[in-house]
Amino acid sequence: MSLLWIVALAYCMVWWATVLGSGLGIPSTVMGITILAAGTSIPDALSSVIVAQQGHGDMAVSSSVGSNIFDILVGLPIPWILSTSIFGGHVSIYSDWLIVYVITLMTMVFLVVLAIMANGWILNRILGNVMFILYLGYVAETLILEFALSPDNDDDC
Repeated sequence: MSLLWIVALAYCMVWWATVLGSGLGIPSTVMGITILAAGTSIPDALSSVIVAQQGHGDMAVSSSVGSNIFDILVGLPIPWILSTSIFGGHVSIYSDWLIVYVITLMTMVFLVVLAIMANGWILNRILGNVMFILYLGYVAETLILEFALSPDNDDDC
């Protein structure tokens, strides 16, 4: 029953984000990278806080890494497999900057590992601030690409 609630609420969250973005003139890519990403990451963040408070920093980091790998390698292809199996055809990706986002993802992973190494494999406030600054840079990059540099920044608005 819990799974049904998660499915229903996730559907509503995506729908509401789409409607809100459309109403405010915000591209779906920006809504996905900010609002939807934050909404789906809150449970991960809460579980990481709990295990980190219990002294299991390695589990907190592993959970976040594992969750993102699962999202990319299972969470993305299963809907595509289902959609194309049921309805046929293909699923199109509408993003002028997908390659840039993938390169940014790999760069961020590298920088996070580098920051953790430089911090002596210790999780603390300084490292948290560094990671938050990296995230703000990522959001700034997304906003610049989607609003200032995209040839057509009203993809579905």
